[in-house]
Amino acid sequence: MSKTQELYKYAKEHIPGGTQLLSKRAEQFAPEQWPAYFTKAKGCEVWDLDGNHYYDMTLSGIGACLLGYADPDVSEAVINRIQNGSMSTLNPPEEVELADKLCEIHPWASQARFARTGGEIGAVAVRIARATTGRDMVAICGYHGWSDWYLAANLGDEPALDGHHIKGLKANGVPQGLRNTAVTFLYDSKEEFDEVIRKYGDRLACVIMEPMRNTLPEDGFLEYVRDGIHKAGGLLIYDEITIGWRHGFGGAHLSLGVNPDMAIFAKALGNGHPIAAVIGTEEAMKGAHETFISSTYWTESVGPVAALATIKKMEETRIWEHANKIGQMAKDTWDRMAKKHNLPAESFGRPCLAHFKFTKYPQELKTLYVALMLKKGFLGTTGFYPSLAHTPEIMALHEKAVDEVFAEIAEILKKDSLDEIKKAIGGPCSDPGFQRLVK
Repeated sequence: MSKTQELYKYAKEHIPGGTQLLSKRAEQFAPEQWPAYFTKAKGCEVWDLDGNHYYDMTLSGIGACLLGYADPDVSEAVINRIQNGSMSTLNPPEEVELADKLCEIHPWASQARFARTGGEIGAVAVRIARATTGRDMVAICGYHGWSDWYLAANLGDEPALDGHHIKGLKANGVPQGLRNTAVTFLYDSKEEFDEVIRKYGDRLACVIMEPMRNTLPEDGFLEYVRDGIHKAGGLLIYDEITIGWRHGFGGAHLSLGVNPDMAIFAKALGNGHPIAAVIGTEEAMKGAHETFISSTYWTESVGPVAALATIKKMEETRIWEHANKIGQMAKDTWDRMAKKHNLPAESFGRPCLAHFKFTKYPQELKTLYVALMLKKGFLGTTGFYPSLAHTPEIMALHEKAVDEVFAEIAEILKKDSLDEIKKAIGGPCSDPGFQRLVK
């Protein structure tokens, strides 16, 4: 067994679930084959503990590294800050500059608060909304992390969050007293939103939703939700943690032309360095003065410095245009090679969050694809978040690998045998979606 696989096997005995992030579990890709650990990451290339080199054609640090790994300009700013001290009894002046910059990019907003992770900032935003409105209930559309306020939606008789990106999220450990504090409605469903307003409108502190993810909203949907929650006396929060910056500079809502009362950012904001922000109008943010929101490591300097350097480079490079161009190249490759080899596969999603799926034996063929791409020197799965480091030259190498891998899969599929697919994988099949953390 390789050093990489040995360490992951050991880790699962000492770290519940094996990792800190469900999206990075090897079981999500190709168990006993996926390299769980890296020693170096640069651009869109990574090296595992055994010295194996891979081009990363997956999620670019789960969406965190839109500029690529170890971007030199961001790293230079961070190293300079560290050499001058990144933490002290006093506050980092860079957080004031970052607040101004975010409000300059988003003229509808006038105030900002910072944390270091997406889960934290979601909790901060909801706490502020509840304090501002004096109400408890939250209406949810989309995926927003692991916190109690979110998982409370699954305390009812049915798993209400199953239609919101991740199925099977367990609410074990979430106090039963939070039951009926979170309700859900599906994206682009005015009917479900109307039902939420009809039943709970006068109790809703806010709607929190992604302005978009894999598809553009139907005409008028975002406006409909905004107007509906405002009429009911609640606030609108946009979660731009995943889509923000990559669909358009500053977040998807700016290009879609609908402003919220608050918006939250993380992931790409620091290009791999921890930073998260909630911005909002003065009226929406007033609750922050009337509740307790405070944490020591929200006052370190690396996060704001990294964010300022990242925003500057994203704007200079027009990264959103590059991400959509590269993502479309990946989608075109998958579709073209699927047609060439007569495979049951098709692409979907916005180019900046490109995906494809197998329409037959989906879990088994996904695992086989991952395993075969590893042998070609690529971290590859059915999702791809482009970065600035993904060049046309690298995309050409990717196309060649996909061509060869799809050809191999097509030969195996000629036998139309699930047993043959499982045999070709060379190990266990990946978990279907996001399951409970088990060994």
